[in-house]
Amino acid sequence: MSWFKAIFGGVLATLICADMSQAQTSQPALRVGFGLDKPPYVIMATGRGLDVDLVTETLSLAGYRVEAVYAPSERLYLMFGAGQLDAFAATSAISEVPAFYSDSYIQYHNVAISLDSRQLDPKGIADLSGHSVVAFQRARQMLGTEFQAMSERNTRYLELAQTVQLNLMLYAGRVDYIVTDERIFRARNLAISGETDITQPLRVHRLFEPTSYSVAFAGAEMRDRFNVALSTLRGRGAYAQILHRYDDPLNTATVSLPAAQD
Repeated sequence: MSWFKAIFGGVLATLICADMSQAQTSQPALRVGFGLDKPPYVIMATGRGLDVDLVTETLSLAGYRVEAVYAPSERLYLMFGAGQLDAFAATSAISEVPAFYSDSYIQYHNVAISLDSRQLDPKGIADLSGHSVVAFQRARQMLGTEFQAMSERNTRYLELAQTVQLNLMLYAGRVDYIVTDERIFRARNLAISGETDITQPLRVHRLFEPTSYSVAFAGAEMRDRFNVALSTLRGRGAYAQILHRYDDPLNTATVSLPAAQD
């Protein structure tokens, strides 16, 4: 199975949440922001994904109906600050955006990746300095102070909203390192296998601790209801079932990847 089976996850979601007797149309609507297409977390073609499913089904259990808004990360922060969103994911209090932050609903596993042919062997984040580095949007705010310091003094550092571009730039040899979530990298490789040589040997440098992400809410009551529902979802085993829709997403698509080394 693959994360594509999420297309059929709606039936399972209905069974998991069968005790939610209110019809969706009777639930108050929340405008919730999600990033642009980044499988397996956000799959815009189906309106699904690991982030979307977890947040939507938790909010449904909390008594809300989600109206999803998809935009680049930077725009989501601006829209939230302007009162155009009730909530957005995935973020955390480290972003320093005024909001009511939920309990962590997921962890991302960010890594630096280089081509083996470059023979790069960083011992820490500081060793990325002096090299071309392309990361996901807002990485400098989300990956800690050491990474932020590196990004600010590195004139060859760049952030992109479209995560698929990171994979393409890496394999084309246009960059020394990309910084991305491991799940996203593997899923993106499936999409570009016909465009570039993804069999090139890689080095995966695990320089970062897992990043815990929350949902930012405009109000405390929404946040509190989300937290209670999230705890309930986990206690029932429904949380794990959502993860399994995406085939243990940390190990997705390993068949198409060459062996990576730390």
